[in-house]
Amino acid sequence: MYLITNGIIITEETLLEGFDLLIQGDRIVQIARPGELAVEEGTEIIDARGGYVSPGLIDIHSDYIEHMTAPRPTSLFDFRLSLRETEKELLSHGITTMFHSLSIFKSADYKYRPIREPENVRKIADLIEQTHSSKHLIRHRFHARFEIDNLDQVDNLKQYIAEEKVHLVSFMDHTPGQGQYRDLEVYKKTIRGYNNVTDENMDSIIANHQSKQKLTEDAIREIAAMAKERNIAIASHDDDSLEKLDLVQSFGTVISEFPITMEIARKAKEKGMYTVAGAPNVLLGGSHSGNLSATEAVKDGSIDILCSDYYPAALLHSVFQLASLCGKDLAEMFKLVTLNPAKAVNIDEELGSIREGKKADIIIIERLDGDDLPVITAVMVDGKLIQKTNYRI
Repeated sequence: MYLITNGIIITEETLLEGFDLLIQGDRIVQIARPGELAVEEGTEIIDARGGYVSPGLIDIHSDYIEHMTAPRPTSLFDFRLSLRETEKELLSHGITTMFHSLSIFKSADYKYRPIREPENVRKIADLIEQTHSSKHLIRHRFHARFEIDNLDQVDNLKQYIAEEKVHLVSFMDHTPGQGQYRDLEVYKKTIRGYNNVTDENMDSIIANHQSKQKLTEDAIREIAAMAKERNIAIASHDDDSLEKLDLVQSFGTVISEFPITMEIARKAKEKGMYTVAGAPNVLLGGSHSGNLSATEAVKDGSIDILCSDYYPAALLHSVFQLASLCGKDLAEMFKLVTLNPAKAVNIDEELGSIREGKKADIIIIERLDGDDLPVITAVMVDGKLIQKTNYRI
């Protein structure tokens, strides 16, 4: 049993000051004023020292595990080591549930990543599954990002789903001239950022991608149906038109990842979809691809969820930055990284908010450097104190 005291509790509705939080086993038992709680002898007291007491952060889109496993094209570290080192880092950023976004790509023209080879995706997926019944720090989940020109890997994706190793499926199309790369100049700049490519070769690369065979609508519907039968959420990627929104929603899609424009983000929300933007977009002041500004979209109310994408530290910092820049309530901003992603992937009955009866995934956040810098000083997962950090003077 733990008692968290002297903190500002971030609930689904508001910030609670002058209340304590009681945890027993893996559950939140009670939220009440000091002296009103039934505290047993031997209960461990955790002093939040005036910091925020928040639900653990839930990240439903991040390829950080790819970077940790293969930081260089010719470097491939032991997968178990990579996963274990990654979870230690994620804890320090307050992320207690991570949907590792493993990319099932056919090819990449600008940066080869060995982790995306089919046999390596399989190894990481198996390791993620094994953490559910072995020692681990955070909740590891598998977000299968499937590029729709990768016809050779359809059977593998179906097998992952049938084996119940997948927890989120997204269908992606990075063909230049649409989606993320609707501006071909942005695509060319991206390619040239990695390789010295002549204009002639660039034209050939673009033509090759634009002529590739892709999954048929019926094939996508079949995979989506398998996912829905298992209560696995389905996401689309880089939605750039109303027609695409209509199409992906007909597959059962409930999440629109990285809508390209404000108009599309608004329309996706009108259709009842959850909309996702990258937290690095907030910290950088805009999209690295020249697309939707996450800050402006949050101000507009057209973004529901922030993900770390490729930079886990961005989640926590973006929440506080948005509350300041947008004049939004901090409790509402925290929903972008807690309750809303939990709802989108169907885990909100247990996770995503501080409420009596829910799982005790809790983080404590203090602020340094004149309150400009939020830092994690304690992390609990399943009611267990996993990490405690004391900043010294």
